[in-house]
Amino acid sequence: MKINEPHSKSTLIYLHGFNSTPHSKKAQQLKQYFESSNHDCVYIIPSLSFSPHQVDVAVSAIIEEQLKLGSVSLLGSSLGGYYAIHFAEKYGLYAALINPAVKPYILLDDFLGENVNYYSGERYTLTKAHMDELLALDVSLLSHPERLFLLVQTEDQTLNYREALEKLTKSTVWVEQGGSHEFDGFEKVIPDILSFLNVT
Repeated sequence: MKINEPHSKSTLIYLHGFNSTPHSKKAQQLKQYFESSNHDCVYIIPSLSFSPHQVDVAVSAIIEEQLKLGSVSLLGSSLGGYYAIHFAEKYGLYAALINPAVKPYILLDDFLGENVNYYSGERYTLTKAHMDELLALDVSLLSHPERLFLLVQTEDQTLNYREALEKLTKSTVWVEQGGSHEFDGFEKVIPDILSFLNVT
């Protein structure tokens, strides 16, 4: 590093799941971990719109801004995991995926119509157009599967964990028996996630 050259900062962006918020348990557990450790990292938890197109626009803007400062990596949970795959492919980033949805454009068909986010109280209407927006973000062929770290628990009551395993056969995989969609004991895998993402 040259004298007077500004020290680059790494950024970790947490992408929450469907009908969740930045106050989700895992997002806050990671925030508490950073606050109690010596990691010098910019940690961002954006509030994601119910519109996949708006998520793409907003998160792309965040990533592009943070890339000016240094490296960027992603951690996505459930639907956020699907988004993380998209952004990792779009920008060549490393990402960790917690019980990710890999076909949300099919899964969320059951939620078409009026919904309410029980965490934020927001009411919104999910339409077929939103499912088309989700499908448009799908990554059918991964350019760099080695940049993805998949973490799943077999008793996920919302998603079939085998779908993620089938999609990410060439990625680093962490499979735990039991657990839940929330990913029980998330705090114990944080060091492994940060190590994979090279968040120092």
